[in-house]
Amino acid sequence: MKQSGLVLVFALLILLTMTLLGIAAVSSSLLQSKMASAGESKTVAFEAAEAAINAVVFESEDPFLLADDALTDPLTEARQDVAIDLANQQLSCFNDNNWTARQITADGLNRGQRHVAAANFSDRPAVRAWSKSAFIGERACKGSSNVIGGSNISCHQFIIRGCGQSAAAPYAVANSLNVSVFAPASMSN
Repeated sequence: MKQSGLVLVFALLILLTMTLLGIAAVSSSLLQSKMASAGESKTVAFEAAEAAINAVVFESEDPFLLADDALTDPLTEARQDVAIDLANQQLSCFNDNNWTARQITADGLNRGQRHVAAANFSDRPAVRAWSKSAFIGERACKGSSNVIGGSNISCHQFIIRGCGQSAAAPYAVANSLNVSVFAPASMSN
């Protein structure tokens, strides 16, 4: 009689242990699934940010856009604004003050167009992509030959920030690119 009760208690302890191990395994797999989903979301948002940077370069080199006096490319627009003061300002994905913005949609990039329409970069999952461009300043070109250095050419420097954001995320993933463009020196220099 005493052994029957002991076997029952022992069986219940084994059953409880197995239940706890099962709960721990399910909990662990759910946590790993959430981490993988968050990692994928950040990767997709980063790819969207990179696409936004590439779109600024694409528009700034588009011969159709550059030939049309009625349209401006992102760097020309940024050059027309007040230069960013990097000591006191930052080029934020969420700050709309004075920065030239471009949207990248699932329709891709088309020659001769300013990409300013807002729509998703991707719908599966829903991701937005946009860029902010700002003029930093005009400086003498470093590392250039004497021909360029001795002429009326200077380097116009810009910062481009690509931003990507998954629909469910409260944050944006960003990357920045500094660009120097050879251009005629302005009279102020």
